[in-house]
Amino acid sequence: MDRLNELLETAGPLLRRVDATIAGAGASPSDEVWTQLRRVRLLPGDAVRAVVALRPADLADAAPELRADARAYAVLAGSLPAPGEWSGIAADAYDRVRVRTATHLSGGHDSLDERLQASADLADDLVTWMRQTREAVAAVLADALGSLEAVVLAGNKVDITEPREMAAAATMAEKVLRTVADAYDRAAGLLHTTAALAEPTTRVQ
Repeated sequence: MDRLNELLETAGPLLRRVDATIAGAGASPSDEVWTQLRRVRLLPGDAVRAVVALRPADLADAAPELRADARAYAVLAGSLPAPGEWSGIAADAYDRVRVRTATHLSGGHDSLDERLQASADLADDLVTWMRQTREAVAAVLADALGSLEAVVLAGNKVDITEPREMAAAATMAEKVLRTVADAYDRAAGLLHTTAALAEPTTRVQ
């Protein structure tokens, strides 16, 4: 169990109080929390749980496996035999196909080994992003637990319709949601730059 999981156990009741206040009483129309709610489209508790569900360890082995496959394609491309002493029209046709196949496998533009290498880099980047996102959300939860807003929202006699409680919930929600939204913006940018990996490769003719 990492820091985020541990903090969620402690912060769970506070997040539920924040969610109930935002859902039941809302916030001032000009409050920045509305901007963050539009970005994330989740209440703070659900947004935090979405980050908790990120499992960087599950993806950690993907990059080495992809790079191993890339090396295997390079070896295969280099092992395709040249015509040698074979000559003639058939030999020339075979050699053209051999060269195209080798280039498709390795070293060419959009070759399979290049795509596997790029996929491995993406996997590494996603693992880093997940770890950093979990750390950032853990940090904002730790700050929230020690904040004045947490004191205002604590206890059994909190009236979520009172302006003081509404303001406290909105402030805490804004910080949590902004942290999550910023993290997911970074992920969207990362996926955008690697969108070509989702396109099919060019077939060998």
